[in-house]
Amino acid sequence: MTPEQQSLTGTDPTSGPPPGCPAHGLGPGGLHRLYGPDAENLDDLYERLREEHGPVAPVLLHDDVPMWVVLGHAENLHLVRSPSQYCRDSRIWTPLQEGMVKPDHPLMPHIAWQPICSHAEGDEHQRLRAAVTGAMSTIDHRSMRRHIGRHTQELVNAFCERGRADLVPQFAEHLPMAVMCEILGMPEEYNDRMVQAARDALKGTETAIESHGYVMDALSRLTTRRRARPDDDFTSHLITHPAGLSDDEVREHLRLVLFAAYEATANLLANALRMVLTEPGFRAQLNGGQMTVPEAIEQSLWDEPPFSTVFGYFAKQDAELGGQRIRKGDGLLFAPAPGNVDPRVRPDLSANMQGNRSHLAFGGGPHECPGQDIGRAIADVGVDALLTRLSDIRLDCPEEDLRWRSSIASRHLVALPVRFEPKPQQDVGLPPSASAVPPQRSTWQVGTAHTDPAPAPGPRPVAPPPVPVDPAPAAEPARRETLWHRLLRWWRGD
Repeated sequence: MTPEQQSLTGTDPTSGPPPGCPAHGLGPGGLHRLYGPDAENLDDLYERLREEHGPVAPVLLHDDVPMWVVLGHAENLHLVRSPSQYCRDSRIWTPLQEGMVKPDHPLMPHIAWQPICSHAEGDEHQRLRAAVTGAMSTIDHRSMRRHIGRHTQELVNAFCERGRADLVPQFAEHLPMAVMCEILGMPEEYNDRMVQAARDALKGTETAIESHGYVMDALSRLTTRRRARPDDDFTSHLITHPAGLSDDEVREHLRLVLFAAYEATANLLANALRMVLTEPGFRAQLNGGQMTVPEAIEQSLWDEPPFSTVFGYFAKQDAELGGQRIRKGDGLLFAPAPGNVDPRVRPDLSANMQGNRSHLAFGGGPHECPGQDIGRAIADVGVDALLTRLSDIRLDCPEEDLRWRSSIASRHLVALPVRFEPKPQQDVGLPPSASAVPPQRSTWQVGTAHTDPAPAPGPRPVAPPPVPVDPAPAAEPARRETLWHRLLRWWRGD
């Protein structure tokens, strides 16, 4: 740390940087951009920044707006768990106050303050957050798992007879939207257009505003309908919560929940499926019953969190973080991706993280993601059901041909082509199986239970003579539960 270091966001943007300041340019000793050519591989850039600056590093956003990126695991946790020092109210951000951040800045939709719980503080935060968490608590998880299973069956039915598919646009991008529309109380709004609009709105394209408007129109109709006729769904419970949210507040929080859950879960599904298909250790452990699908999902949350960084946190006072002097008004990026691979907590990145949920994928502190159990359930049930239906699934291209679309906020797998033997469609009201009438046990394990090996074939035993039946029926010995019975119980939510 340099005690007399100038604040990155407190300097006059019209004046030249002081002698020796890294803002003199890019290159050795310069500030790196998190966009453009410098950001073609952000994972490598984060590691270079860690080597140069330690767990907190100075960077430049679009239009060369200065920011800090928090790379350390402990430092990220301190950032999100210290509301007395850092908040999410961008109105105190010095570059914004000084006019460095223009209204058309590409990241303005992420940075601009809004009257929602994820930006509010104090009593207002508690009021809004209580309404969201209260509505979340009313979700029937058994019913939700049935929705996930049914929509998974429908999606797989759409391509199972062809023997090939692209699991990103045909599965990972659809399942979260279908389930979230059920949870919010607008299943009739789920269609290809809603999925495309949500994807487009989150990409920041030229049509993003129009796509965002399409989604908001659906949420407005839902709010009006449920205000007049409440039902047993998330939206109704959000409206009727004692916090007394206005229609605008209801719509904005529906938008927050829908976009956050959709984006995070679509990425999680794609990443988890890619790991299972490309990393032999995952498939071997799943096949052998050494790892369950939920454990594989947690490993994915460590290695490829759905959001690389989250915009943004802002210093309410002068502070020190990771050896850097943070000035009041400075902006900081909460960064799960580099934080999860901090060598101080993961010296060996190949080590299995089973049973360890201390990753940063869902944030922490007052703004920790309240819907993380929904995302986990969609990924757990969806991946499990798909692998049960398509037990011979394999990647249909060289692994090195897989491509990602990267941004500061996240890293999207563009496509995940797969091949398998064509399968018949199945009744969506039944649990998934490897075929219509499974000829043998699927190789994919459900749960951690192990079964004894089948006995070697031998002579068929001769049936003993019949034994007279006692008029009073004796207690029947407990039968060993089969895989099919376990699947049936899971499907019914028992």
